[in-house]
Amino acid sequence: MMTNLSILSACCSSVSSDWPEITTMSALIDATLNPIVGIVRRSGLLTADLDYHIVRASMVIMFFFFGYQKWWAYEADRLDPFISNGPLIWWLYPVFGHQGASWFLGVCEWTFGALLLAGFWDKRLGVLGAIGSTATFIATVTIIPFMPDGWDAAAGGFPAMTGNVPFLMKDVVLLAVSLYLLKQDVARLAAQSTDARREMR
Repeated sequence: MMTNLSILSACCSSVSSDWPEITTMSALIDATLNPIVGIVRRSGLLTADLDYHIVRASMVIMFFFFGYQKWWAYEADRLDPFISNGPLIWWLYPVFGHQGASWFLGVCEWTFGALLLAGFWDKRLGVLGAIGSTATFIATVTIIPFMPDGWDAAAGGFPAMTGNVPFLMKDVVLLAVSLYLLKQDVARLAAQSTDARREMR
């Protein structure tokens, strides 16, 4: 029992002796961050929903450029390893053919981008765009485990990415962004519906 008390006493002494260092470190962090926080606040970056609007705009821009690529033969050729090894999109070639699959994806991407753009004004359309965007990146992220030669054998294999896998990894972030937009739009739509019901009473 005495041994346990001695250990506890020693630990308490050690923690109490560290408090001045912790306090000093906290003061240094505050001294560094406070001016930065002040600059960010004055810059307007903390404006309500600014991040939400920037994320939406970036997705609209991305869908425009990626959709445009799909109309050209060079992109149809580049898509071959992705579509051929995609567990959710392999059927595009049997249904639409080589170039037709690329055109189909282009139409989808422009449609989802247009719906996300419309979501600035109508959250119902934004929800549809976010659902399409989420489905898009679920389809592309699921290609990663099935992509041949995606992990560099010379570097020990997984997690050393190579080939087409690094390109697909960005879609993990884009999937998270799509889910964020879906959540935000559904929440705003629900709030609008609640407000409308209150006004009717």
